[in-house]
Amino acid sequence: MTSYGSYRQVRLSPQRGAVSKALAKDSPLRKLDWILILAALVLSLGSALLVWSATRGRDNLTHGDPQYFLYRHLTNLVIGLALCAVVIGIGSRRFRTLVPFVYVAVMLMLVATLSPLGSTINGQHSWIQFGGGFSMQPAEFAKLAIVLGMAVILSARVDAGDREFPPDRSVFQALVAASIPMAIVMLMPDAGSVMVMAVIVLGILLASGAANRWTFGLLLAGVGGCVAIWKLGVLSKYQIDRFAAFANPALDPSGVGYNTAQARIAIGSGGLTGKGLFHGTQTTGQFVPEQQTDFVFTVAGEELGFLGAAAILLLLGVVLWRACRIARHATDLYGTIVVAGVVAWFAFQAFENIGMCLGIMPVAGIPLPFVSYGGSSMFAVWVAIGLMQAVHSQRPIGV
Repeated sequence: MTSYGSYRQVRLSPQRGAVSKALAKDSPLRKLDWILILAALVLSLGSALLVWSATRGRDNLTHGDPQYFLYRHLTNLVIGLALCAVVIGIGSRRFRTLVPFVYVAVMLMLVATLSPLGSTINGQHSWIQFGGGFSMQPAEFAKLAIVLGMAVILSARVDAGDREFPPDRSVFQALVAASIPMAIVMLMPDAGSVMVMAVIVLGILLASGAANRWTFGLLLAGVGGCVAIWKLGVLSKYQIDRFAAFANPALDPSGVGYNTAQARIAIGSGGLTGKGLFHGTQTTGQFVPEQQTDFVFTVAGEELGFLGAAAILLLLGVVLWRACRIARHATDLYGTIVVAGVVAWFAFQAFENIGMCLGIMPVAGIPLPFVSYGGSSMFAVWVAIGLMQAVHSQRPIGV
């Protein structure tokens, strides 16, 4: 006869086996940085409420459906999480072999943007429309391409054991690889994304151990490039007006300075605890343009107050802290460079976005990572999370 205890043990053993397998030392789940994932997930989920508040009353954007942007934002998040899982599943070493194909694919998308397939939104010819309200901004994926391309080139000789630091030839090749997408994006023109890319390149050079002369040379080249862009008239008039309004906020408060002025009013009126979600007068009155994308931080400032805005900064800080920890414990230079590039990307883009809302940085039209509405941005940042988790999974358990 089979006793009840034996029957119970047989019946529960598959469940116990699954749980034990998930908690085993060699389980892939044990190798993930769950603090990083949870911080990014809370940011992405919390931002859905901010996007909803900013758009639910804008019938010209929602087509009469107040939940239009809420559902799309959550859909973008689900797709982003799926992409993150795929990258983690591929693994850092195997994904490294795919980098050339990823780089070429992104370059083709950037070129397609400048072709008749591309479309102009807010003065930038940087979008590809697919119909049905779906679009893609390849410049967001170009940031990933720069990080991955430079990481492969700079780490090749070092990880092979041939050199202690990247040789000058590798540094030059990496800078060429980074300059190609930057040049294409500048032609759109998307100066904000180029600024982020330049900071990514600088962060990667510092993390790679390349000779200091390359870093100083890059800084000098950046200054010279800014002067040349200004003199040659590469920037559009509205971009020049944005910088002028930043230098002198009182220049045109009802024109080019309107966005920043309304953003500061919204954030300043929130006080310590805010006016309450969905009760911000600046937000419900639709005074702040592009509030679901570039200026979504103003919703948090007005409706959730200083405490809500500080919570966003805290969560972004946790993401950067855990990323720096992963870079420090990476088992190869490739992993270190990938994570360092993502850190530079997230840190500068968050600083620029929040800074332009506060009036301490020029308006550049770049999203706040994990918070701003936009499929391309959400997909790119979650792929970056996947890359960092893949690097983290290579280290020994407990490190």
